[in-house]
Amino acid sequence: MLYLFGFDRIGVAVSDIYFVDPNPIKGQEGAERGVRLELRRLEPGELKGSIYSARPIGVDRPIWRIDLLESVDGPVGSFDRTHHHPSVKGWEPGRRVFDERLSKEPLKWLGERLVDLEGVLDEAGVARDEVSPADVAGLRQRTPEILEAVGRLLDGIRSGELGTPPDPETTSLRESWL
Repeated sequence: MLYLFGFDRIGVAVSDIYFVDPNPIKGQEGAERGVRLELRRLEPGELKGSIYSARPIGVDRPIWRIDLLESVDGPVGSFDRTHHHPSVKGWEPGRRVFDERLSKEPLKWLGERLVDLEGVLDEAGVARDEVSPADVAGLRQRTPEILEAVGRLLDGIRSGELGTPPDPETTSLRESWL
């Protein structure tokens, strides 16, 4: 499942994820499942037809990432692998940063970060002029909706409907959302 929230120059992409790190750090071995949220740049495309045609919208490079993950072998809702990546270089996330409060109160922590876009940008080393005042206001206003979407995805993880391993017999877009 993928949710996209678009503003002016940035958007928020949220999806379920099932992840196996091929080179895990000690203590992080085994599959992980959960919800990934990325703050992403939006790129408007050129019209492909008349002035009435749909305009392509590119969901471009990430600015910031949060992974509300838990080990698949552990208890559901443990958030034992939950972390964030305060910075992203190009398409590659920076190091995982574990925060005890993020694991204990993930939605509260996330909500506080989303309403402080300027602080997230500062921490990520991204110039504030890469976003517009409409981005700042829109993200603050829509944070409750984003948190509701994250909550629905977490419910899907708990029920076993989402965050499942990809079917090796099929290829789907879902495997490559975020």
